[in-house]
Amino acid sequence: MVLGVDGISDFDALQSGKHNDEVQLHAFDLLAGEDDDYRKLPLFLRKQNLARLLVRRPEGIHAAPFEQGEIGPDLFRAACKMGLEGLVSKHRERAYRGGRCDHWLKIKNPAHPGYSRVQDAHGARVEKNT
Repeated sequence: MVLGVDGISDFDALQSGKHNDEVQLHAFDLLAGEDDDYRKLPLFLRKQNLARLLVRRPEGIHAAPFEQGEIGPDLFRAACKMGLEGLVSKHRERAYRGGRCDHWLKIKNPAHPGYSRVQDAHGARVEKNT
């Protein structure tokens, strides 16, 4: 990601390639390490392994925060107010599964420019907050 002057991620700046010296990596999950396959572990254990791996991380590499509990609606409103594209919510007890599945949700901010790009690409099939 590339952070704007306001500290909020700027997807267009990342896509442009003009700010490559400012790019930061925010890791969300760890699927394997030290010859071990972590995909069968629940998300919270994979996040713990990721945090341990990144303890002595180079500058610009971060473990993405993991918010827990029943904070979804408040967190989504805050993300929209900040102008973020949306949120992904995953069940902490579930193993990793590639592709879309029933234990994680991606909810887009309808006011974000990325939302209109999805609408343009998929036409009327896209509904609000999908």
